[in-house]
Amino acid sequence: MRFRLRAARVALLLAASGCFIFHRGKSDPRPGVDVPAGEIALNVTNHNYLDVVIYVLHDGQQTRVGIVTGSSSSLLFVPIRLLGMGHELQLYGRAIGSDAFARTETLILQPGQYIEWTLETDLRRSSVGVF
Repeated sequence: MRFRLRAARVALLLAASGCFIFHRGKSDPRPGVDVPAGEIALNVTNHNYLDVVIYVLHDGQQTRVGIVTGSSSSLLFVPIRLLGMGHELQLYGRAIGSDAFARTETLILQPGQYIEWTLETDLRRSSVGVF
């Protein structure tokens, strides 16, 4: 009886540690919200204390897609029609009450991908990722 109990404990310990070892660092890359058809999810984290107006630069035009309050996050949806011919766009954020702004490099998007944009206190140091 003791042998079975000890064997069961060892098996449970090995199974539990295996889950942690083999699943470490693997997170679900998809956004936690259902994205409407024909739109791209844009998650903006604003570490700046000012509100920032978010625009999409595409085909030589600038289209406003939303605003992110200072020191908060917001999930915005970008219509897929704003993608350029090569499925590309740029993001531009302008702080309200300041001449500070952030601009991303040209982003190339494929169907099903989403954008994470982190605006820092100094908007010039902001970073973006496409997942």
